Formats: sequence, structure tokens, C-alpha cells
Amino acid sequence: MPGSGSLSAYAVTRLLLSLPMLLILLSVVFVVLRLIPGDPIAALYAGRASQQIIDLTRHQLGLDRPYYDQYLTYLTQILTGNFGTSIGESYHGKSVLAIVFDKLPATVELAIGSMLVATIVGVTTGVLSGTRRDKPADVVMRLYGTIIFVIPIFWLGQIFQLVFAVSLGWFPVGLRFSGLPLPNHVTGLYTIDSLLEGRIDKFLVAIDHLILPSLTLGLVLSGFFTKTVRANLLRTMKADYIEAARARGIAEGRIVSRYALKNALVPVVTVLGLQFAILFAGAVLTEKTFAWDGMGLLLLKSIDSADYPMVQGIIVVYALIIVGISVAIDVVNGLIDPRVRF
Repeated sequence: MPGSGSLSAYAVTRLLLSLPMLLILLSVVFVVLRLIPGDPIAALYAGRASQQIIDLTRHQLGLDRPYYDQYLTYLTQILTGNFGTSIGESYHGKSVLAIVFDKLPATVELAIGSMLVATIVGVTTGVLSGTRRDKPADVVMRLYGTIIFVIPIFWLGQIFQLVFAVSLGWFPVGLRFSGLPLPNHVTGLYTIDSLLEGRIDKFLVAIDHLILPSLTLGLVLSGFFTKTVRANLLRTMKADYIEAARARGIAEGRIVSRYALKNALVPVVTVLGLQFAILFAGAVLTEKTFAWDGMGLLLLKSIDSADYPMVQGIIVVYALIIVGISVAIDVVNGLIDPRVRF
């Protein structure tokens, strides 16, 4: 048995502690979807079927059973990987999990692109602000961080479409890919699949479509990183070892890059991971704005068509991703700072 301070023991502990949180999330999904008004079966047929057919469909889906029975079946299905079948018009009769996994790579690609933008812009502006406290650059960066973080994603996306796609014609207005045959499906990430296929032209098309959505979501998130990096950098710059480095005559730029920034970014790692999980939620509005065919757009379409099993499956997958990322971040923190393992 690994020691109490070992990384493996810490990872197992964090994984076990995440199970109650996951159960709570799954339970909330179950309850909320049954409290919202409307009848998904009636909405499915939209007055085109008799009450007998509606009742039969409800019975086949188990929606006429007591809630506790539905809840146990729901948990059993999730544990066995059976998320049911779609009842919506677009994917009627198809496996929910298969459809969700088909759309997931698009959201992952958007989330990675957005996180790169948020990290590069947020860390850069945070360092500029933290190293120039109360100077014009600091004021400008703080103002940027405040304004950009409260801008509605859909509004910023439409502005980008209007300026860079419609007026200037630099980028496509929406979609994930156009103009060429789709890359051979390997990972579902068009950028990666294009490179695996050896088609630089397809890779450039995929990047061209990815830029505006990633900028939209990434810039909004970068405001939070600006403030976080600035606050941690200012705190680190007051540490004793920084004062000692200054006393030894070390250049200020080297102090910031080699000592202060490295230690200031340790708590930011946690924030980066958690915000990456939140990106999946923010991707819903971005995908709608840019017609990005991912899980967010699928969720909106499923809600609109009252596709009860699909909505439930998408939210459960979101919950699993968020919990998984949270555990991974805890393990990374334990690797970076061994003190958190005890």
C-alpha cells in the first residue's frame, strides 16, 4: 500500500472523494429534467399521434414508472454505458452515446483552441499588469480584464463575424470545415486528422474556421486569467526571496521570469484546469453563434426538439468531463507541490 504522502495514494483518494460529487451531479440532472415543464413524448409527436401511441411510447421509455424506479434505472444505465436512444426528429432511434461521442471532438477542439488563446493573452496581460503596478500599462490591462470578461460571448462572436468575416473577408462566417472533402476520421479533430492525412491544405482550412470561435471564447476567458496572474504575481513579488534576489543585484527582468513568474503560476494551474472545464459550458453559445457542430449545438437542438434522452446524456457527459478534469488538476497540483498530498 503506497504511503499516505505518495502521489498514487493521493490520486486514489481524490478519485474516491470525487464519487459523491459525481453522484450529486447525476442526481441533479435527473431531478431537473423531470421538474421542467412539458411532456417530451407529446412534443415528439406534436399532435400527430393518438393518446394510445403516446402512452405506449412513454411506457417503452419507462417514463410511466415511479421516480425512484426511473432513478435506479438511470444510474444503472450510466454505469453500464447505456445512455438510451434518441427520441428527437434528427437522431430518432440512434444511440445517444454514439451521437454524443460523434459531436464531442468538435467541442474538444474548440475548447483547446480557446484555452490556448486565453492562456497566451491572459498570462501576457497579467504579467504586464503585475510588473507595472499602478502605471498606465497596469491600468489598461486591468481595464481590459474587467471589460472583456463581462462581454456576452454571442455578442462578441457576432462582432467578429461582422468585422473579420463579412467586412474584411479574412475568415469564414461559421461551420467547422468547408471547400474541401472532410479529413479522414481518426480522432474527430479536423486539425489533427488533416495532419495525420498529410494534407496541409485541409489543416489550414480547419485552422481558418477555428480562429474566430477560439478568439471569441478565449478572449472572454482571458480577462479572468489577467486578474488571476496579476494578483499572484504581485503577491510573489513581495516575497523574501525576491527581495534577496534584488539585493544581490539580479536584473529585474530575470527576477520576474526565473523566480517570480514560476511561483506565481503554481496556483494558476488549478484555475486553468477548472476554467478549461467551464469552457465546455461556454462553448454552447459559441457553437450556436458560429454553427459549430459540437455538443453545445447538439444540446440546443435537443432541447428545442424535446429530445429527453439526448439532453440527459449530453449533460451527464459534461458532468463526467468536469469531474474528470477536477481530479486531474488535483493530481497535477500534488505533483507540482508535494505539500498538498498530506
